[in-house]
Amino acid sequence: MDQWIRDFLKQFGAPGVGVLMLVENVFPPIPSEIMMPRAGYSVSQGQTSFFAVVLAGSVGSFAGAMLWYYLARWIGKDRLARLIDGHGAWLTITPHDLDRVDDWFNRWGPFAVLGCRLIPGVRTFISIPAGFSDMPIGKFSFLTAIGTVAWTALLAGVGWWLRDNYGDLAGPLGWVSSIVVAGLFLWWLVRVIQQRLSRQPSSQVGGQD
Repeated sequence: MDQWIRDFLKQFGAPGVGVLMLVENVFPPIPSEIMMPRAGYSVSQGQTSFFAVVLAGSVGSFAGAMLWYYLARWIGKDRLARLIDGHGAWLTITPHDLDRVDDWFNRWGPFAVLGCRLIPGVRTFISIPAGFSDMPIGKFSFLTAIGTVAWTALLAGVGWWLRDNYGDLAGPLGWVSSIVVAGLFLWWLVRVIQQRLSRQPSSQVGGQD
């Protein structure tokens, strides 16, 4: 993936950074932990400026966060609860889980939005409870912008600082991101299996009656 990202950024420059960061926020398995350091490395090679890279990456990431926020706000908690009630077996959550997330977000919302923007695999999904909990758009935008700029600047700065040693970082970062995504998938799979097993006894009892 690193090779593909390098070729893409070489062809499209800073605007390409924005596009990739937008896609990363819509489809989390494309990791910013690889993209932004690679963009920072391109700065060290004189291919673009640090400001352009951070600005483009932040705009793309911010746009992706806002997309999920408005989608969750448009659907609303009640409609989302009905969706979960009908398809919870595959979503591995229940309406009660949704209530718990809502209560948690109402308590920690500002800290959650700011902090989760720095966590791989989670930064995308924190926009959803923010949306259905009706967090004011101004507050959400402000906190998201701070977290987004901090994250993109940090990753780009690391790639710029390492310069020709960037290759020593690309591999470990790729593995970390892959482990996080694999961990989330494994957690989802375990939840699906647990739900299936929990329903078996009741089904067997119903069959005996």
